[in-house]
Amino acid sequence: MSERFFLYDDTEDTKTRFVSFVGENQRFDLAIVQSDRHFGKHLVLDMQGSRFAIIGPDDLQEEGYLEYAFQLNEADAEELRSFFMELI
Repeated sequence: MSERFFLYDDTEDTKTRFVSFVGENQRFDLAIVQSDRHFGKHLVLDMQGSRFAIIGPDDLQEEGYLEYAFQLNEADAEELRSFFMELI
């Protein structure tokens, strides 16, 4: 058996917020993880859709990012974007 080659193996304290809200068309169940790992961005886990993304203010401005990351239509992505604009 060969030895494992780790690129990193760090342990870090994080702050996690669990949020659930209902939009016009769907329910969002999110875990939002804050750490120093991603340059101030948040790790967002969509627990209903089994998807995740690393999101910061610049990502919210990027056209189509939330649609792609969470497989949402434009209207649902806009609801999520509006929530993140208040949070981030």
